[in-house]
Amino acid sequence: MINTAAGLLVPFHRASIGEDEILAVSEVLRSGWLTMGARTEEFERQFAKYVGAQHAVALSSCTAALHLALEAIGIGPGDEVLLPTTTFTATAASVIYLGGRPVLVDIDPSTMNLDPEDAARRVTPRTGAILPVHMSGQPCDLAAIHTLAAEHGLRVIEDAAHALPASYRGQFVGAVSEFTAFSFYATKTLTTGEGGMVTTSNAAAAERMRMMRLHGIARDAWKRYSAQGSWRYEVMEAGHKYNFTDLQAAIGLVQLKKCNAMQEARQRVAQRYFAGLEQIDEVELPVIRSDRKSSWHLFLLRLHLEKLEIGRDEFIEELQQRGIGSSVHFIPLHLHPFYQREFGYRPGDFPKAEAEYRRCISLPIFPTMQAEEIEQVILALTDIVQRRAKRHRTKRYASR
Repeated sequence: MINTAAGLLVPFHRASIGEDEILAVSEVLRSGWLTMGARTEEFERQFAKYVGAQHAVALSSCTAALHLALEAIGIGPGDEVLLPTTTFTATAASVIYLGGRPVLVDIDPSTMNLDPEDAARRVTPRTGAILPVHMSGQPCDLAAIHTLAAEHGLRVIEDAAHALPASYRGQFVGAVSEFTAFSFYATKTLTTGEGGMVTTSNAAAAERMRMMRLHGIARDAWKRYSAQGSWRYEVMEAGHKYNFTDLQAAIGLVQLKKCNAMQEARQRVAQRYFAGLEQIDEVELPVIRSDRKSSWHLFLLRLHLEKLEIGRDEFIEELQQRGIGSSVHFIPLHLHPFYQREFGYRPGDFPKAEAEYRRCISLPIFPTMQAEEIEQVILALTDIVQRRAKRHRTKRYASR
């Protein structure tokens, strides 16, 4: 039996870090250059090549990537940006940083991604952009989103924090829209601990984001402490401290070489879940559209609560009692106090998102997940359903 430091038989996540990453970091430490430098530039080049993008800008987080992309297209006070209510707060916060208003949109219940039809109903003369989120790693309906954007003159910035590597109609996410933001947080397929990347087809925007990530100082500011640099610098804008580091880039370059293999490993876990759980009537498995390929960042299971004696929260507690880590993605933004206080959102505003939130659970899925761990999850979930399904109570009463 596999034990973990968290005291669980199966953790929700385990980072896929090996000796190659450790060696790469050691080389950077010995080089004496730790912050943003040549390795960061190399990581940007390799990442852009991998996803098929024209430009890639490495940043301190996916939140920073969204923020700078929105700033680059001129989103400012009073501007509206469409985004799904089912997402992490960082998606909307990046709009708020610029004085904009996040206009929340309901979801397609089958994929839990932004519903383009609901988005269309919320367009106003103040709408400047649409920010779809690829929930769990399955790409949104980008064709419908781009059609909507073209009809109303909107810019498209994809939140692809979950979606590396994922593809839409044969094209990698990162090369489809004008801007795409990625996350390299600890739980992602490619991790650098923290960090992010924005890819773009807009050369001028890429240059601006490179300037804005390091205090608004003119290009190549990082070189001023190198033999090729100068102590003189010019501050062009009030920028941010959003730069990446060569320590992170060293890890990223190694991870990038493993990215396909790690996605395939996640997919194998998903396939085993499908095989082990497809006969259980009380749960609903993910639906993956035929024209897209998921990164399988998350495995979103949904409960048929009408068939169970317990709710979602109790189900999670019972999984934990059996040593299985799990989570919920996400509490819809309109249910949080901040978004209610600042923007007037209320429970009931987005019924589809609320309905799916109440019944969703994210199961463990990560590249180093062992066959024994997968079976532990399946057995635990099956046991809970067998004990808590209403059909068994009906049978029990009928036998008396």
